[in-house]
Amino acid sequence: MSPQEIESAVTEIRDRVRERHQKTVAEIDGFELPSLDPLGRARDAAEGKAASIGRVNPRSGGVVNNSIQFVKRAIARSLNWLVRDQIDYNRAVVTYMERVIETLIEQNHNIVRVAQGLVETRNNVSSEFERTREELAQRGRELAELSEIQHDILNHWQTWRPAYEERATNNEIKFLHLVREVEGAARQREEAVGARAAEMHEKYSELLSSTADTLQQKFWADMQQQRADHEKLIHTELRLIRRRGAAGAMSVEGSPTLPVDAAVAASPHFDYVRFEERFRGSEEYVAENQQRYLEICRDLAPVVDLGCGRGELLGLFRAEGVASMGVDADPDAIAACLEKGLNVEVGDLFGYLNRRVDGSLGAILSAHVVEHLPPLRLPELIELAARKLKPGGVIALETPNPACLAIFAGDFYLDPTHQRPVPSEQLSFYMEESGFGAIEVRELNPAYELIPELTTLREHAPAGPFVEKFFGGLDYVIVGKKL
Repeated sequence: MSPQEIESAVTEIRDRVRERHQKTVAEIDGFELPSLDPLGRARDAAEGKAASIGRVNPRSGGVVNNSIQFVKRAIARSLNWLVRDQIDYNRAVVTYMERVIETLIEQNHNIVRVAQGLVETRNNVSSEFERTREELAQRGRELAELSEIQHDILNHWQTWRPAYEERATNNEIKFLHLVREVEGAARQREEAVGARAAEMHEKYSELLSSTADTLQQKFWADMQQQRADHEKLIHTELRLIRRRGAAGAMSVEGSPTLPVDAAVAASPHFDYVRFEERFRGSEEYVAENQQRYLEICRDLAPVVDLGCGRGELLGLFRAEGVASMGVDADPDAIAACLEKGLNVEVGDLFGYLNRRVDGSLGAILSAHVVEHLPPLRLPELIELAARKLKPGGVIALETPNPACLAIFAGDFYLDPTHQRPVPSEQLSFYMEESGFGAIEVRELNPAYELIPELTTLREHAPAGPFVEKFFGGLDYVIVGKKL
C-alpha cells in the first residue's frame, strides 16, 4: 500500500473509534455520558490478581531460596484443588466485568445516536416552524393588501355609482329609441321585400330560360364532338385498311426479309398498327419529341432514318429542306409514309444499308429500333453504319434507358416485339470499336419529372440522389461522329 492509502486507513479507523467512544453532543448543553474508565481500571486490577493467584512469590537465586521455592511449589500443588476453583471464579468475575463494560459502551453509543437524532429533529422542527412562520407572515401581508384593495373598491364604487346609474339610464333611453327605429326599418323592409320578390321571380325565370338554352347548346356541342370523334375513328380505320392494302401489294411485289420482331408484328393475331396508334402517341406528339434531331443533322444531308415508322422525323427534315430517306420493315408504316409523299421503302434495314454506297451518307438516325434487334446484330449494324457514313458523319441511336428502373414497370415490356434493353455503355463500346469518336449520351424524359410520386420523393434530401441516379431519363440518345 502507498503511504497515502495507509494514512487514509488510519484516519478512518481513528474517526470510527472516536465516534464509538463519543461522550458529548455539542448541540446539547450539559449532555455528557459517565466515564467508564474506573470500571476499566477495576477490571484490569481484578484480572491481574486473578492471574497471580496460585503463583509462588519470586525470590532471588541460591541454594536456600531454591529450596524454599521448591517447598512452596509442593504445597501449592498439594492445595491445587482449592486454588483452581478460586482462579476460575476470579476469571468468571473478570469476564462478567468485561461484558458489562462492553454493554455500557454500546449503550453510550446508542444514547449518543439518540441525542444526535433529537438534535436533528429539533433542527428540522425549528426550520419547519420558521418556514411556517414566514408563510403566515406572507399570508398576513396578502390579507392586508386584499383589505386595502377592498377598501379602495368600496371608495371608488361610492364615487362611480352616480355616474354609472346616469349612464345606465341614458343607455336604456337610447335602446328604446333604437328598438323603435328597428321596428320602423322592419316595416319598410317588409314592403321592399314584396317588391324585390317579384323582381327576383322575374330574374329567376329569365335565368332558367337562359340556363336551358345554354344546356341545350352544350348538349349539341357534345353531340358534335362525339360525331367528330366517331368520324375520326372511322377515318383512322379506313386509313389503316388502305395502308394494309398497299402494304400487301408491296409485300407481294418486293417480298422483303423481315426481322424476327417484325414477323411477330405481322402476325394475323396481333394488330401492330393498332398497337402503335394507341401506345406510341399521335404523330404530332412524336414529331414534337423528335425536334432535337434537326439540330444534330441540319447540315449533314443526306440523312437516313432507320425504322422510320409513320415518317414523323422525315416530315420534319422535308420541312427544313434537308434531303432524307427512310426504311422500315412494317408495310403499314411505309404505306402511311407514302401517303405523305416521303422518300421511303419497305425492307430490312441491314439490306437497305448494304445497298448504299460506302461513304455516301451524312447522318444515320434510328429512334427506338435497336431494342427490337437481336443483341448480337447490334455490332454489325454500327459497323455497317460506319462504312456508309462520310468522314465527320453522325450516327444517333435513341432507345429506352435500362439505367432507369421505371421502364421495367411496364413501358418496356408493353411492346411484345422488344428483345431486351440496351445499356448506353454497350452501344458506346460498339461505336468506339467501329471508329466513332466524340461519343455523347443524353438522357431524355426524366422519370422523376413525369411521375408525381418520384417528384415528391426527390424533394427529400436523403432520397434525392437515389431518385436522380435510378429514376433518371426514361430514354437516352447516343450520338457519335465518324473519325
